[in-house]
Amino acid sequence: MAAWLIPAVQAILPLVGQIVSSTLPVFTTRKPDAPVQDPAGVLQQQITELQTAASQNALHVKELAEQLQRTVAALEAGATVAESRFRRLMALAVSALALALAALGVALFALFLR
Repeated sequence: MAAWLIPAVQAILPLVGQIVSSTLPVFTTRKPDAPVQDPAGVLQQQITELQTAASQNALHVKELAEQLQRTVAALEAGATVAESRFRRLMALAVSALALALAALGVALFALFLR
């Protein structure tokens, strides 16, 4: 499994319940068989609910942005560690190649001197 996937999933999982509950219908609706008593009152209540939902959505977006920022920072830190490991392994591989070529040169030199 990719190393970056675990922190991303851990950051997202706590919010799944909130996302699901926020997608359920929460607004006042008119029932077709119920008589309309005060259309202006219902309209005002719907406007109030929409404003409340918009402010809650803004808060959720802000929280998600902060979590995304933390996730990106963690990914960048992981990439830095991976890059340093890669450079170290590349230096080890180059030194191993140089040592192997030196050993080959010594072996060929010893072979031709006999």
